[in-house]
Amino acid sequence: MHSSPQDRQPHGGNPQVYGTPQGHASPGYGSAQAPQGQYGSAQVPQGQASPGYGAPQAPQGQYGSAQVQQGPGAASGFGAPPAGQSAQPRPAEYGRPAEPSPAGAKAGKPRKRRKGVLVTVLALVVALGAGLGGVAVFKPDLMSSLLAAPDWQSPSAAPPAEPAAAPVLAALTGAPVPDAALLKQVLDPLIAGSPLGSKVSASVVDVGTGEVLYERTPTAMITPASNTKLVTAAAVLTTRGPDYRITTRVVAGPNPGEVVLIGAGDATLGVTAKKFYEGAAQLDDLAAQVKKAMGTTPITKVSTDGSLFTGPVTSPDWPADTLSEGTVSRITALMINGTRSNLKQQVMPFTWYSDPERAAGDAFAKLLGLTVSAKGQAPATASTGSAAPSPQGSAAAAGPPAPGTELGSVRSAPLLRQVEQMLTESDNTLAEALARQVALAKGQPASFAGAVTAMEQVVTELGLDATQSDLLDGSGMSPKNKISPKVLTDLLVKSAGGTDSHLSDFFNGLPVAGWSGTMGARFAKSKAGFGVVRAKSGTLNGVNALAGVVQTADGRLLAFAVLADDVPVDRDPAQNALDKIAAAIAVCGCR
Repeated sequence: MHSSPQDRQPHGGNPQVYGTPQGHASPGYGSAQAPQGQYGSAQVPQGQASPGYGAPQAPQGQYGSAQVQQGPGAASGFGAPPAGQSAQPRPAEYGRPAEPSPAGAKAGKPRKRRKGVLVTVLALVVALGAGLGGVAVFKPDLMSSLLAAPDWQSPSAAPPAEPAAAPVLAALTGAPVPDAALLKQVLDPLIAGSPLGSKVSASVVDVGTGEVLYERTPTAMITPASNTKLVTAAAVLTTRGPDYRITTRVVAGPNPGEVVLIGAGDATLGVTAKKFYEGAAQLDDLAAQVKKAMGTTPITKVSTDGSLFTGPVTSPDWPADTLSEGTVSRITALMINGTRSNLKQQVMPFTWYSDPERAAGDAFAKLLGLTVSAKGQAPATASTGSAAPSPQGSAAAAGPPAPGTELGSVRSAPLLRQVEQMLTESDNTLAEALARQVALAKGQPASFAGAVTAMEQVVTELGLDATQSDLLDGSGMSPKNKISPKVLTDLLVKSAGGTDSHLSDFFNGLPVAGWSGTMGARFAKSKAGFGVVRAKSGTLNGVNALAGVVQTADGRLLAFAVLADDVPVDRDPAQNALDKIAAAIAVCGCR
């Protein structure tokens, strides 16, 4: 096997529990959800909550992104729930059963809530971009949501008054910058004497000033694995913007009764409410629109048009066994649930549709009362040369709709949410689909080659050194991808600088150490990093990487990237070594 499932594959013969360490509750981008695995997310022991895509979390901006103020540098503090915190029952999500109420909880009898614990949790979370002069701040509606009576409590039971949330992290104003010489004394032994081997490159930079605090061959070109997704996230938010939604359309086919489903590159598209991605558009909504628009004209044929994406459906730079590993699927312009063929699978490896476009077309055909679909191409109208929309329902009054008439459309969740989902769970298929959105925005072919050309263009436009970035995909699955730690820390510093709110948005998708996403099971041996390290991991055979931001004990926000190639040990000791490095930065006053 050439490449290992990235970041969250179970170990050995026993499935590893992914989520928060014992006793911790984890936040997400939605309400807490069912026990899950890679991409969907962590398996959770009894008594823990797992991350989802929609529940209230840290003080946020639009679509759940951390609010970032304008200024010379953004600062952040991250907090994790204290040990022993119990989780609230979660509602049904992704089509999975709702979690039962905690044992012993009886309807009508209010349980005593541990207000102090909740306040401590909330006080530990500081929004990114609070600025160098900022401290922890909280949205009143967030406090209200988390301290409100749980749904199993009697409606007549009045919740106690909310206590004020006091900040517990050091104020970021005037927080001292670590002394570079002292930081070097701390980090050199951890890197030089670690299990990571001899090919380790690192960069640590102060976010507020851009001052380099530590370097170890920072411009070396190292395989980044899933750290590639940091570039993909920045590129798609820069080009498309966080509010952009992908529209999937259906138009009338060339003959009466025929309809064409046009793929627009939305990897998250679901079939019904039982779907993998929270907030995703659904084919059943689209089918209802089409039925109404067709009126009395019977639907006789469903075709699919996946011509938006070009080139191979898998990267020629991926190892030959990549698809069989279940870490990434074929990439097509039309797919459902990220091409997962079995929504009951919650832990890697996943089972993929062998023909994602056909699978989506067949699912849509069944919603319209047919058995199968066929591949084709949407007709062009004579007046515009492309499928032109017309008011839905007009076909019912005027007979069969003309070829190319729009019969219905559905829009995806905003790209910011998709970026968060991609980063939090290291979703490779979603990353490749988002990379193609960068290509489309830059006028490049929506292919592997076009996507990386467009992303490298964005790297240059952001003022980063494109000579230190040589990417071949958007997910990091290719071991031939190369990037330097300096490019990653430069990107993180620029993103947190407050000059581009679109860039700063992606920080909210970075998993928090010991708390959420692919970082939920990390830092078990380096608990000093809990809640104060927010980072993207990267794992391939012989490759281990970690890059993100960390808040020091004095309240200074630093960007870091540590990339190791030709790692001589297995994944666990390598990841523990990376965690130890990040945790050492967190506790180092170094002054």
